[in-house]
Amino acid sequence: QVQLVESGGDLVQPGGSLRLSCAASGRSFRMLVMAWYRQAPGKQRELVATLTSGDSTSYTDSVKGRFTISRDNAKNTVYLQMNSLKPEDTAVYYCYVRTVTAPYWGQGTQVTVSS
Repeated sequence: QVQLVESGGDLVQPGGSLRLSCAASGRSFRMLVMAWYRQAPGKQRELVATLTSGDSTSYTDSVKGRFTISRDNAKNTVYLQMNSLKPEDTAVYYCYVRTVTAPYWGQGTQVTVSS
C-alpha cells in the first residue's frame, strides 16, 4: 500500500507561480509512472503531466512551456512547478503514481488562479 499526500495548492493571481508536492510513503515500492491530473468544476479529469521512471516527461498542450514535473527520489516526492498561471488552470490537482502492483491517487489540492 502506498499513501500519497499532496500540498502546495493555493489562491494565486494570473501570471503567478505555484509548486505542488506529492509525498509518497509505504513499504518497498517503486514508482514506475508519476503524473499530475486536474479536474475543473463541471469538467472531466485531465492528464496534465507525466514522468516515467526513465525520466521521460510529457505534458498536455495547454501547459507546455509553463509547467514542469520532477521528482526527488531520496524524498519519494513528485513536484509540479507551475509558472505563468492562467485562470483556466483553476482546478483540483491530483497526484497519481503507478507501481508494479497498483495505481494510487492522492486526495487532491485546490489551485485557484484569480485576481
